[in-house]
Amino acid sequence: MKYIQVKMMALLICLMATVNSNAQRVASSPDYIKALTSEWEGERFDDGRPKVSDALLSRLKKIRIEEAWGYLRQRGFNNQYEGGWKIIHPEGVMTGRVVTAQYVPLRPDLKEYVKLQGAKEKRDTIGGSNSWPIEILVNGDVYVADGYGRIIDGTLIGSNLGNAIYANSKNGVVFDGGVRDLGGLLEIEGFNGWYRDEDPSYLQEQMLTTINAPIRIGRATVLPGDVVLANRHGTIFIPSHLVAQLVISSEVVALRDEFGFQRLREKTYTAGQIDTRWTDEIKADFLDWLKKYPDAKLPMTRKELNDYIQNSRYYQP
Repeated sequence: MKYIQVKMMALLICLMATVNSNAQRVASSPDYIKALTSEWEGERFDDGRPKVSDALLSRLKKIRIEEAWGYLRQRGFNNQYEGGWKIIHPEGVMTGRVVTAQYVPLRPDLKEYVKLQGAKEKRDTIGGSNSWPIEILVNGDVYVADGYGRIIDGTLIGSNLGNAIYANSKNGVVFDGGVRDLGGLLEIEGFNGWYRDEDPSYLQEQMLTTINAPIRIGRATVLPGDVVLANRHGTIFIPSHLVAQLVISSEVVALRDEFGFQRLREKTYTAGQIDTRWTDEIKADFLDWLKKYPDAKLPMTRKELNDYIQNSRYYQP
């Protein structure tokens, strides 16, 4: 308990210091992002965001939203899901490392300050500030913007910026707001987007305030460096330090389901036996079933699976 208190105090001091140093910036400093994501122990980008591996991002695409949601809820992360989207390509699945941006209704004096501060940060002040988050995207990023649900006069991108986003990230967007020129966005091969609605108006009553700071997307809280899983069933934002364990835990749940469905078809067990806490007999049967499961079909390596089972109290006698 004392160790946890000391760690929390150190984190609070670090956050207070980095908030003060970050207060005048448009884009968060690397130190601030590191403080926000202090539980991540792996590699980071130069901007401070956790660099979750491409391999994990690929595996995450096969995880169901419900499984990811359940894993996070068990660990106290109750506000990471948002639904109710329109989707450019509804059949698509997107995962990636989050770059955040926050927009607010236009206020001239604040807009002027943001423009001057952007110039100090060597950002392009000739065009609109809505291009600034796009300029920093790298391969595997997902641009996530809080547009507070605005559609008319708040369309964050059209086909030009959509092409720029895909050129930099080879990925797509999650926008709590509107888009324009949907026909052009549909033509960008490989690009996808989750958005509220489309409108022919262009961005004129909305302005950028921050890049890579905490934002709200509907009922979800999103940090820079989170990993997003987006599909036709919604979007879920996963803290970087939980991604690896969430993925393998969800993969084992999928294997459990496959085993259960097979045994139900074979009439080995009743639905009641499978749909409740398993007996030691069923657990043993499942573990034996796993040993015979083809390595080539496993979503993880055999070693990862064995390590997970060995460290899981549920499967121990």
